[in-house]
Parts: sequence; C-alpha cells; structure tokens
Amino acid sequence: MDATIYHNPRCTTSRKTLERLREAGVEPTVVKYLDEGWTREQLQQLFADAGLSPAQAARRREPLYKELNLADATDDQILDAMVAHPVLVERPFVVTDKGARLARPIESVDEIL
Repeated sequence: MDATIYHNPRCTTSRKTLERLREAGVEPTVVKYLDEGWTREQLQQLFADAGLSPAQAARRREPLYKELNLADATDDQILDAMVAHPVLVERPFVVTDKGARLARPIESVDEIL
C-alpha cells in the first residue's frame, strides 16, 4: 500500500502515527512539511480528500494562529496563512489509496489502511 504522512518529528502524535503505520506493515513516504512547505493547491486537495475545511485543519493552539487573528478569517485567508506559515496546519495528515485523514485521534488512520 502506498501511503504518505505529512510529519513533524517533534510532534508526539505525529511520531505515534508513523509508528502505527509501520506496525500495520506500511512504510510511508515521510514528508517533513515544515521543511518543504505547502502549495495552496496541495492544501486544498488534502483538505477536500479528508473532508475538512481550512478552518478545521488549522492548528488553533499555535501562537501564530492568534497573532494573525485567524479565528475570524475566511477559508481563503487561512489557506494563505498556511502556505506562508506551514506550522499552522494541524498534524499529522496521512494519505493512502483509500483516502486522507487527519490523525487526530490517531485511530482515524485505521479507516484508510
């Protein structure tokens, strides 16, 4: 099975999700999105595949979220902020042939394995 995890190695949930994939016999492509960044098109597709809006996929606990006043922002404004500041995207996202999921809770990835 082909799988990709959009991963932040400093995040406990992201590390545990990667471990869960490997325990399921899946060796995913690991994308360190904080290093590589996002395009607007990537995010739009990822969120559509996961059934989430940009607001739902935003990392609200990130201090930058508050600094940029994203709680009152439109989806377009949130997407622009996420492209400029990849840390604003909640993590981790996992994509397989069966779909995409935000691994919060981690068990949600089981639906696409």
